[in-house]
Amino acid sequence: MANIRELDPSASPLDYFGYELRRKREAAGMRLADLGSVIFCTGSLVGQIETAKKVPTREFAERADAALMTDGFFSRLVGLVLRSQLPTWFQAYADMEAKATYISTYQAQIVYGLLQTEPYARAVLATGVRERLDELVAARMERQRILTREQPPLIWIILDEAALHRPVGGQEIMRQQLAHLLDFLHRRWVRIQVLPFGAGEHASLIGSFNTLRFDDHPDIVYTEDLISGHMTASPDAVREAALRYAHLQASALSVEDSAALIARVMEERYGRAARPDDAVA
Repeated sequence: MANIRELDPSASPLDYFGYELRRKREAAGMRLADLGSVIFCTGSLVGQIETAKKVPTREFAERADAALMTDGFFSRLVGLVLRSQLPTWFQAYADMEAKATYISTYQAQIVYGLLQTEPYARAVLATGVRERLDELVAARMERQRILTREQPPLIWIILDEAALHRPVGGQEIMRQQLAHLLDFLHRRWVRIQVLPFGAGEHASLIGSFNTLRFDDHPDIVYTEDLISGHMTASPDAVREAALRYAHLQASALSVEDSAALIARVMEERYGRAARPDDAVA
């Protein structure tokens, strides 16, 4: 018999999810194994989620809704659960990111989180805290849901060329990641520019930064250091960030030339023929 652990549903979104899953399962007259068989997982996994020992995926939540006929309850709740798995210092930024109407970013080392494939994100996050890796990857993928909204934010990304050449996760993962970047050529609300090595010294040698704009909120500039992230709405900081970003855009390749460079690096460095039509679309 499963070891029953009583949860305080007010303790966290994860505890609330587990508490309600057990309550609704029992109300439906189903055992752990019964629900597991219906949603294609083990009864043990259902039990771990009910006791807040395991974080549910979005797929699990959607299947639980279908099995328990809960009208999307768990699908709505799982976003809050996954966001709660982000580092505490990052959660405030993720909340603001989800509300932004315009996001601009310069990334000096790696591909921007909203455009990362799951294997690439896993390789990046594995350089930090490994014991919660699955949860962190799931939370990062959940952040990307803003890209599929009916009205997604406009996103302008400047990637340093170094991000294309650094083999995060190995060749196959990088091939997939660069191909994923090329796929965004067909989305008019995403623009990617590459700052080439030939630009030499530039306006943000100090590192990466993001700017968020809103319909009804002051602009925010976000930066990170080794330990945490920092947001500011200081007009001076926002003005300085805008000036530096304008200089970066002027030094970067055009969107079309950037796509051609991404395709060329994918072919020459990671061993798969690029798609020329995509590179110039």
